[in-house]
Amino acid sequence: MKIKHIIFLFLAAILSNSCAEIQSTKTLRLAHSVDTQHPVHNGMIVLGESLERISEGKLKVQIYPNGQLGGERESIELLQIGSLDIAKVSAGVLENFIPEYKVFSIPYLFRDKDHMHDIYDGKVGKGILSQGNKFNLEGLTFYDAGSRSFYTKSTPINSPDDIKDMKIRVMKSNMAIAMINDLGGAPTPISYGELYTALQQGVVSGAENNIPSYFTSKHYEVCKFLSLDEHTSVPDVLVIGTETLKRLSDEEKKWLNQAVEESKVAQRKLWEESEKECLEKAVESGVQVFYPDKNHFKKLQ
Repeated sequence: MKIKHIIFLFLAAILSNSCAEIQSTKTLRLAHSVDTQHPVHNGMIVLGESLERISEGKLKVQIYPNGQLGGERESIELLQIGSLDIAKVSAGVLENFIPEYKVFSIPYLFRDKDHMHDIYDGKVGKGILSQGNKFNLEGLTFYDAGSRSFYTKSTPINSPDDIKDMKIRVMKSNMAIAMINDLGGAPTPISYGELYTALQQGVVSGAENNIPSYFTSKHYEVCKFLSLDEHTSVPDVLVIGTETLKRLSDEEKKWLNQAVEESKVAQRKLWEESEKECLEKAVESGVQVFYPDKNHFKKLQ
């Protein structure tokens, strides 16, 4: 009887310690819509690893990739009501909630990559990240999403005239819609996760995105013409809901911000490597790459 009592106490102690460990670990849910081979996803892997290391396991991230929890607009709405903690969304989609993000959809806004990163990391970028409070959102950082270019099924785009009357998939962004309208095309907003099928079925004739997204989404299988006009450089944004922020202690916020910074640095390096690799693989797969004169497109500025 005494032995049974000791065993009972031993098991109770184990369960008590296990429960305490579970209670001391907080897990943040992070959603995004890109493939797990995408450099942005890999940047978020770094975020999770850094956060677990910095917090000594007290704060973790669980990632839901490939639009498992819905598209980017749905993710933002989940953040606002506290049903999701963090999301990676395009500034082009975020502009529908926070108007200040529209500036990033202006064509040929940046002189070069260094200028772009200076804006993201400087006073302007930090100011824009802070504009979401009144919408129950808080920007954490900008991830590099490169430059967006056109890719099409049957006709390469070498000048704005080639876009006339062509159905081009765009993000659900007023700025992106206006840009295609200005070029004489037919802008067609379609969720990213539905685009491959839309291209296959001829719902649209082409789309516009960065090179890694074009390749990792396998859109190159349908659209063999890639025209690198690089008309916009719309960043991805790591956003946290203010409901989640309220539940984090000052120390937890410090851990998160440090991990976010580490992931940003890593993601930009991963992005640069991925752009080169994805372009090479696309060409090997039969994609024809065109380099149109950007001056023809700069009338969009």
